Amino acid sequence: ARAMRRQTELDVADLVTRDGSVLELISSDRSHINEQLAVHYGIANVRGDNFRVVTMPAVRRGLLGHGSILTLTSLGTRTSPVLRGKWVLDVLLGTPPPPPPPNVPALDDSVKPMRDGTPLSTRQRVEAHRSNPACSGCHRVIDPPGMTLESFDATGAWRDTDNGVAIDATAQMYDGRQMSGPVGLRA
Repeated sequence: ARAMRRQTELDVADLVTRDGSVLELISSDRSHINEQLAVHYGIANVRGDNFRVVTMPAVRRGLLGHGSILTLTSLGTRTSPVLRGKWVLDVLLGTPPPPPPPNVPALDDSVKPMRDGTPLSTRQRVEAHRSNPACSGCHRVIDPPGMTLESFDATGAWRDTDNGVAIDATAQMYDGRQMSGPVGLRA
């Protein structure tokens, strides 16, 4: 957690010091990491506790690839496309979604991780939750950015499955634009 936070602090401080473009918060291919983060992110040839600037792979570029942001926008044991989507809308785009209506159950209460003995991914559970007409209006705006980040687990490590189900990190924005994964979201 400390290394993740430090990565974000160093990247933002570097951007300000260099008088870089604010767009680099989304698109920068460089980041400050140490060995601990390199191992967590699957990046080779970074050794030691000292942070250094490294060229990041496409899926890790900008704040959307930072473990600090991905962990902050997750729940303790699982990802949350809703929290991640809300964060993107609110913090990065300055368009906060409306608050949920009263008495809407949390995902954990409304859709269980198994249906008829078959495991469900977080994406499938969110889609079942938003099939409720009272929920779908807001979720069609909030969920897509978060869905594109589902390849990152609750701590920001890359994953190919969720609860044994293959990750689907595609999404369609409310205006019809298609996105695929963090690279598509950034674009």
